[in-house]
Amino acid sequence: MINNYTVATVFGGTGFIGRQVVRELASRGVIVKVATRVPEGGYFLKPSGRVGQIVPFACRYDSPESLAQAVKGSDLVVNCVGILFERGKRRTFRRVHVDQPAAIARACAEAGVLRLVHISSLSCDKAQSAYAKSKLEGEKAVFANFPRATILRPSVVFGSEDRFFNMFAKLSRYLPFLPLIGGGHTKLQPVYVGDVADAVIASLYAVGDEAGGGVEGEVFELGGPEVLSFREVYAKMFVHTGRKRLLVSIPWSLAKVQAWFMRIMPEPLLTADQVETLKTDNVVSKGMKGFADLGILPRSLDSVLPGYLEVYRPGGRLAKVKA
Repeated sequence: MINNYTVATVFGGTGFIGRQVVRELASRGVIVKVATRVPEGGYFLKPSGRVGQIVPFACRYDSPESLAQAVKGSDLVVNCVGILFERGKRRTFRRVHVDQPAAIARACAEAGVLRLVHISSLSCDKAQSAYAKSKLEGEKAVFANFPRATILRPSVVFGSEDRFFNMFAKLSRYLPFLPLIGGGHTKLQPVYVGDVADAVIASLYAVGDEAGGGVEGEVFELGGPEVLSFREVYAKMFVHTGRKRLLVSIPWSLAKVQAWFMRIMPEPLLTADQVETLKTDNVVSKGMKGFADLGILPRSLDSVLPGYLEVYRPGGRLAKVKA
């Protein structure tokens, strides 16, 4: 199905997951349209493909006509758009996680797109936060408009450009302690960004005896090989940064108060809604399809973290060599 004449549109292609998906598609000879509000912001992706293979495409997500143009002529579509916090009337969970995916799915159906992959979030069917509820509603909206879509629910995604391990590693440089919200008992199943991109590609390539290669109309939960508590996540980070910090348990109520003050930051370190999200374990559910069904063996934290967390060691990446 995928060859040198295949065209794919990637929404959110300049983001953390999206840019990895764009690179993987380009490496397979696919012509990639990166749908974005600011095309200039996607120029850095061009060297990942041949001349003219990766095309940043101006798109207004609130315009059905613009979305229709973005998917016109495309065989494959991937939606990686998502936000972690709300800002103003235009950047809301409802608009970004529900209305826009519904409009994209509708445009795909009208354009006769072969495959649509939508990136959601693990535990969105369990957590009670506004973020999680919007993600779940977005899944339903996608299926309602494009029943053959494939939904991927990744856990916390890590990689060299992540805002998870990098953020806590940076904080450990300046703070004598790090917070354990709710006591740090929440379970996480961190997943490598490259594995999530591989899952997207596997969903687009899937062929087999089952209708749609066994991926169409299905939901896949993506978690790494390790399930860790938040306290254990910190311990893992300390090993690779060489910086051990005191861990202070913060009750849920106090964490929400702190998040309330942080809300005015351009990119808040924590929001009250994120505190609510942390009350629910972020792990793969039993019986759900996952990496194994896509033929992917996910990478462990220890195989990836040293590659980018060692820069936070006292003395930098070459600290061990100097010693």
